[in-house]
Amino acid sequence: MTSDALDRFAAIVGAKHAIREPAEQAPYLHEPRDLYSGRAALVLKPSSTAEVSAILKLAQETKTPVVPQGGNTGLVGGQIAFDERAVVLVTTRLDQIREIDLATNSMTCEAGVVLQRVQEAAAEKGRLFPLSLGAEGSCTIGGNLATNAGGTQALSYGVARDLVLGLEVVLADGRVWQGLRKLKKDNTGYDLRHLFIGSEGTLGVITAAVLKLFPAPRAVATAFAGVASPADALALLGLAQMRAGTALTACELMPRIGMEFVVRHLPGARDPMDGPHPFYVLLELSSPMAADLGAVLEETLAAGSERGVVRDAAFAASEAQRAAFWRLRTSLSDLQKPEGGSIKADVSVPVAAVPALIEEANAAVTRLIPGARPVPFGHLGDGNIHMNYSQPVGADRAAFLARWGEVTEIVHGIVTRLGGSIAAEHGIGLMKRDLLPRVKDPVELALMRAVKHTLDPAGILNPDKIL
Repeated sequence: MTSDALDRFAAIVGAKHAIREPAEQAPYLHEPRDLYSGRAALVLKPSSTAEVSAILKLAQETKTPVVPQGGNTGLVGGQIAFDERAVVLVTTRLDQIREIDLATNSMTCEAGVVLQRVQEAAAEKGRLFPLSLGAEGSCTIGGNLATNAGGTQALSYGVARDLVLGLEVVLADGRVWQGLRKLKKDNTGYDLRHLFIGSEGTLGVITAAVLKLFPAPRAVATAFAGVASPADALALLGLAQMRAGTALTACELMPRIGMEFVVRHLPGARDPMDGPHPFYVLLELSSPMAADLGAVLEETLAAGSERGVVRDAAFAASEAQRAAFWRLRTSLSDLQKPEGGSIKADVSVPVAAVPALIEEANAAVTRLIPGARPVPFGHLGDGNIHMNYSQPVGADRAAFLARWGEVTEIVHGIVTRLGGSIAAEHGIGLMKRDLLPRVKDPVELALMRAVKHTLDPAGILNPDKIL
């Protein structure tokens, strides 16, 4: 990039918010797993939609690649720039909650607002924003929508796509689409929201959104159950759905080895059971009504015990215990790191196929790499399982991670045969881009390319991602 262009970009946001020095750019060019290390000419931190618009107008004029980035918590490289001419557009200064409308149960906020802040702002008004995931203390709403994040409550409330009423988006040429509507019913043509949600910044830059809010829960009941297998976990899920209905808001699966990792490496963590079990199911019921959900949960687990699918259970008797239960589950991904290298596949299958996925994939991977430690966990209720594999004890980390492609090819092959998806909630980014032609219908891929060309004909928005 020429010195003149650098100066023109920097002038839009002010010198303080235009990062040129490589050492200062480093936090924006590396992602959490250290799998991708990028490069860029400039990191820009705009504070308004108008500044984002000006950046993209100039980028269109100068044919400069622009890579949008929120909290930099993405796990597939979608937020990392790989071009020394590129601008990384960081949205964290777009951090205003513009409005909370209790009459329509909506919140209008900018893309850089951290997810946890949205949750807290909703709770202060007696409302719930149900999107919840491990990175909620640092990920941003714009990034959540750009990747169509899922999380632990998708079973009941859906994924990010299901939690949006309207969007404000800056297009590749700098035009601003003002779509911040609060309507639940609007049949005035194509619903453009869903083009941009999940597009990972390749079609436009989301700068604000109208989010759906829900009544805050007045009753919550949480328990851990020990089970012998994923098949028994699936049977317990069915019992919970029959008894609790829509009050079942979470059903999470953990293997024994995952529990051991967390107890070993998380200060203050302890196994909620008296003895070990091959798998654990974290169940949570919640309702805006003052219902006796504890009784429903006890009845569900008692029925599971009678049918031989529940071996033991522990109930959260306080909010502190509930939080401790959830820490066991949400800490698992990070606490694989102390165990060495970890190969990870974020996939989904029809819920009924989860036991087959885990059994077949674990057998195949351990045949490929004897001693590899399977750590399958995740959102049993919606079929999204993180098929993770920790390195054999004492193995060389780099040598193990070098087999990432072999392992994920095995897992993805099984997922595809079971009618699943190779990307459940983390997105495509760079990691899975070249896999799409194998799993997507050719007509579908052609339509995606046509949309990309229409909205970004110069190819400046997050180039080389997804397609």
